[in-house]
Amino acid sequence: MDQHDTTDVAIIGAGPSGAAAASWLVRAGYRVRVLERSHFPRFSIGESLLPQCMPYLDACGLLAAAEAGDFQPKNGAAFCRGEAYASIDFRDKFSPGPGTTWQVERADFDQRLIDAARAAGADVDFGVTVTDFRADARQPQLDYTTDGGERGTLSARFVLDASGYGRVLARLEALDKPSSLPTRGALFTHVEDRIEAAEHDREKILIGVHPRHADVWYWLIPFRHGRASVGVVASAKVLAAAGADDDERLWTLINEEPRYARLLKDATAVRDVQRLQGYSADITRLHGPGYAVLGNAGEFLDPVFSSGVTIALDSAVRAAPLVARQLEGENVDWHDAFEQPLRRGVATFREFVDAWYDGRLPRIIFHPAQPARVKEMIASVLAGYAWDATNPFVAASRRRLNSLAERCALDAEVTDP
Repeated sequence: MDQHDTTDVAIIGAGPSGAAAASWLVRAGYRVRVLERSHFPRFSIGESLLPQCMPYLDACGLLAAAEAGDFQPKNGAAFCRGEAYASIDFRDKFSPGPGTTWQVERADFDQRLIDAARAAGADVDFGVTVTDFRADARQPQLDYTTDGGERGTLSARFVLDASGYGRVLARLEALDKPSSLPTRGALFTHVEDRIEAAEHDREKILIGVHPRHADVWYWLIPFRHGRASVGVVASAKVLAAAGADDDERLWTLINEEPRYARLLKDATAVRDVQRLQGYSADITRLHGPGYAVLGNAGEFLDPVFSSGVTIALDSAVRAAPLVARQLEGENVDWHDAFEQPLRRGVATFREFVDAWYDGRLPRIIFHPAQPARVKEMIASVLAGYAWDATNPFVAASRRRLNSLAERCALDAEVTDP
């Protein structure tokens, strides 16, 4: 016989957005049940956080749990292209708020967050797959199956989809739409990096550009205790041409970038190489009768500026108080109060992603004499403060990036005719 349970809020997914929303809502006095398909701890990429995450974690009561992980501190981002090198320190930024964060192994980080939400009072079930959904403004319902083959129905007063790449409600409610970004793939692994080079700053993610393919880039994310995450992002054509299998392809491409080849010459992989293909995704709307969609379960851009966890936490912090207001009988305008402001920040990140791939942003970043105030404004966006409309590079991202890239190009013509 199928089981039928009830709760105030059902959350699909126990990743950062699900844990954050669950923690906020149970602390506000609501019954919350989280259904997670996988079993934790589980591997995930998205390991380099942005400083904007810190106040979000604090707002949900999760900051202390994250601090207990003793993760690798992060204060900025470094960029390399051939022998060119540039760094951005997030502490020197335009927007108020923290300027430091962490680089985390997500298996540990995500486990700590959902454990803290559970300790606060959330019910969390792992190994549970949502199979059907019935939207309703007052009592939406989820059908699910467990790994053991048991079936059940969960009735709630509101549902939040935090299923990440699983995109449960986008699929069940036919909300998927193609991303505006080209299809790319990522190859990645974890290594014992054995990096001793003085040129390497472990408190920054290192983003590299391939010497021949300007749209191929690398990440190197140092962790505590001498480990790191390394990966490359490229078109399917470039990846296929780099070797016979994904392991060969990753290391062939890494060794084609001079700084990465030097830094990782003694590295040893501690995980099999994994591939993520066609990861960019979009959605027609982020809410409907009795539900809202959080983080990567809605729109995912690109990993180049590590915006995924920031967007996930922002969406949770926006949605949870609105859920509480609706459960208390208020008429909540989810479009104006949730979807529009969330998408404004995502749009800022998208402008920076577009500017990265078309060459405008590298031209700016590698310019040798950036005005300090401009660099602070760009640092704010790259630190995750993409909703700070007082920043001209948020309020008018495309125009400002275009103008600045043109000036940098003119400078290059003058200095190198």
